[in-house]
Amino acid sequence: MDIQFNTDSSIMGTENVAERVEAHLRDRLSRFAERLTRLEVHLTDTNGAKGGADDVRCMIEARPRGGDPLSVTANSATVDAAARDAANKLVTVLDRQFGKAGRHPAPQEPVID
Repeated sequence: MDIQFNTDSSIMGTENVAERVEAHLRDRLSRFAERLTRLEVHLTDTNGAKGGADDVRCMIEARPRGGDPLSVTANSATVDAAARDAANKLVTVLDRQFGKAGRHPAPQEPVID
């Protein structure tokens, strides 16, 4: 599972953002690693230098093997909190998505002799 980061200029000023977020995502999503090809993480500060409550947005797009992309968004006061909240939402979405796939397998082609 590859992880790609996209940030705005105010977020990249924070040291080790990518390493901290990637470590958290790998830990939190480890059970899905074989089913995902890539995660795209978008971190933005919606108010820029103005500050404010819940102004950091983390959007994560997950790319399941052979499936459509799934995405979640979370806002919080800090980068780490926004990433943690988005990761928790993504776990819920992936549990639901992969759980449905397990309960409803794809129909098999009939064997014609």
